[in-house]
Amino acid sequence: MGIDALLYWVGLAAVAVNALTGVLDSGRKQMDLIGAMLVGVATALGGGTVRDLLLDRNVFWVVDQTYLVAALGAGLLTFFIARALPLPPKLFLIPDAIGLALFTIVGTQVALQWHAPWLVASLMGVTTGVVGGVLRDILCNDVPLVFLKGEWYATAAWLGALTLIGLQEIGVPSVTAAWVAMGIVLLLRLLAMHYHLTLPAFVQKHKS
Repeated sequence: MGIDALLYWVGLAAVAVNALTGVLDSGRKQMDLIGAMLVGVATALGGGTVRDLLLDRNVFWVVDQTYLVAALGAGLLTFFIARALPLPPKLFLIPDAIGLALFTIVGTQVALQWHAPWLVASLMGVTTGVVGGVLRDILCNDVPLVFLKGEWYATAAWLGALTLIGLQEIGVPSVTAAWVAMGIVLLLRLLAMHYHLTLPAFVQKHKS
């Protein structure tokens, strides 16, 4: 499988997984079908949309409606299954970590193929990975995970994006580099969640 085919299928998987996380998270707010679907679609398509607008390229799901169908299908399926089964309230965090890994690498590679400089490409990967989750949390009236003092999120995405770029720079085939980088993002995010790995927080000291 070439890098273009890998990006396509990984992109579809990322859309479906992120739609699932959006709908699962909306369940905490007891949203109806329309509300849950709006959250799911925004989560699935938001990051890639912002990336494409910043890169001045055609928005991916407008060009290929398969992505939109994948988001809607995954969202609907999740909505009806989640209503029928008792699920842990934070179940969405695991597929969210998977979606972060998939979208980060797709976003980084798309930016590289668009001839973006390496630093810009890495940040486009982070944007693709985290913006959908930001929209999900805002629509669910929560502070976005990426802005909270909590486990690595954008940090995991950025390190994975830099891994992808670095591996390709030293001659590792693009497909291999993509799989390794996706694994890095997922591993770092899961380790951060398990061991509560965090960055220093801005806590302002006041004079007594």
